[in-house]
Amino acid sequence: MTPMIRNVVLPLAALIALALTPIFVIDSYTRHLFIIAFIYAIIASNWNLSLGQCGVFNFGHLTFFGVGVYTAAILAKTVGLNPLLAIAAAGVTAPIVAFLMAAPVARLKGIYVVLVTFAFSQLVMQLVLSQSQITGGAEGMVRIPYLKIGDYSFIRDYKLGYYYLCLGLLVVSTIFLILIARSPFGKSLKAVRDAEDYAVSRGISVSRQRVLTLALSAIFTGVAGGFYAIYLRVASPEVFGFGTLTLALSMLLIGGVGTTYGPIVAALAISFATESLAGIRGFEEARYIVIAIAMILVLRLAPEGILGLFRRLTG
Repeated sequence: MTPMIRNVVLPLAALIALALTPIFVIDSYTRHLFIIAFIYAIIASNWNLSLGQCGVFNFGHLTFFGVGVYTAAILAKTVGLNPLLAIAAAGVTAPIVAFLMAAPVARLKGIYVVLVTFAFSQLVMQLVLSQSQITGGAEGMVRIPYLKIGDYSFIRDYKLGYYYLCLGLLVVSTIFLILIARSPFGKSLKAVRDAEDYAVSRGISVSRQRVLTLALSAIFTGVAGGFYAIYLRVASPEVFGFGTLTLALSMLLIGGVGTTYGPIVAALAISFATESLAGIRGFEEARYIVIAIAMILVLRLAPEGILGLFRRLTG
């Protein structure tokens, strides 16, 4: 299979198929599953920018998502800002938090990066819990204003508007990641990941690249968090939880670390697979064990992920 077909034709065909899906799928719940899958696809693919492209073991990536959730929730409900602007604002606050996280880890390596980024995530969660007068504390925030453009209400169209808006965010996010990967900056990230000493000898600042990478990976992750809050009309501390983190991480690992489309494909597959397993008696909780086993098998048999395996099989 030629690179043109693999990198352009197949993704474009998949996009057309997703754009046409609501025409044939009118069930609002199935559309809801697609929307959740799109959100996770944005999270996982942007996580790949720091973990896969730059090699930063950032286990605080879901912090950016959570910050986006609460930014949109607070601005839309408490401040009264238009929900669409609140979603956009989430893409600003998340990179700011990313800079704060990046400062102490810019010169750290290995397990120390994992520990500090995870600890930072827990710190932000405790801050959310402690400021209950603003964030709602452990109970979170509910009845967040929904999207409305003129007379068009997004909660009365069987999730059609939310579907296309989230798909559009995924497309823009993916283009953003592709442009970064193909830019000189993206090539410098791979140099930092694969040969740090060589990168330094070529005048590349490892600390600066790590800081910028974390900030860039936070932009659309924060936007996804803002959309999540406005779409579900709920902001809960659970978004910082270990369950959400492991699910997003499984999508990244199964899809393929270092690939742009792999986490997106895995997000769609895993979202629908977990829902299908939930409908089978006895698998309501065991479905997460199945996903964990699948992740172990992929890492053992195809470390490059399902997309890497597909590329190997198709030449």
